[in-house]
Amino acid sequence: MQNNLIKTEIADHIALLTMDNAPVNAFSREFAEELTDVFDELMDTPEVRVIVITGRGRIFSAGADIKSRGNVGAVKGETWKHLRRTREVANCILESSKPVIAAVNGPALGAGMGPIVNADIILASENAVFGLPEIDIGLMGGARHTMRIFPHSLARRMILTGYRVPAAEAYRRGIIEACVPHEDLMDEAMKIAREIASKSPKALALAKRAINTVENMPLRDGYRFEQNLTVEMTKHEDSKEAMRAFLEKRKPVFRDDI
Repeated sequence: MQNNLIKTEIADHIALLTMDNAPVNAFSREFAEELTDVFDELMDTPEVRVIVITGRGRIFSAGADIKSRGNVGAVKGETWKHLRRTREVANCILESSKPVIAAVNGPALGAGMGPIVNADIILASENAVFGLPEIDIGLMGGARHTMRIFPHSLARRMILTGYRVPAAEAYRRGIIEACVPHEDLMDEAMKIAREIASKSPKALALAKRAINTVENMPLRDGYRFEQNLTVEMTKHEDSKEAMRAFLEKRKPVFRDDI
């Protein structure tokens, strides 16, 4: 791991990623590339079973680095490279074979919404807000990913007006799992992370494959796909160990290899 703009700590099967691009964790080219690289490396790190992403300080991410964005398009091909980098920030999280928890420690705006709406589980501190300010700064973007988890009318209000959704409202609407005081956020996120980390790595990988695949499949096809994964799981040693542990009334012991 580079540990420049994305600080990575690995312990007890949990990778804690802390975005650290002062002052507001803006998405510069270097920041986006390092974030993507970290997720790619974690895909090949067998001892990691779950990923938690948060921001340094009291801001999760203010979104795109507007100052540097003015140079996009000045060089031939750079516009399309920029767009690809931005897409891959979302894709590397969405496509991760490891469950991802977003611990939103403050405002998350524009591109800063990317790690959140593509995570598996979202928690936020009471000072957090979620917003798409592009309409006010001459940009577009973020609508499709946001519409995956935000309700129809609310998502459109965010996109068309720049409305910033307070964490308490997001929790009331069932968009996030918790809204807690800032000082309690990481304890809550790590509690869920530890629970996930106790599961079989193989089962987690198959569960993520199911989640990411069946979301866009018809009901009948999706369930059949899941059944096939069940068959695959039962052939793995972790399945046998889970069943033995259940019958013997003990905690299962899983290996890191998948």
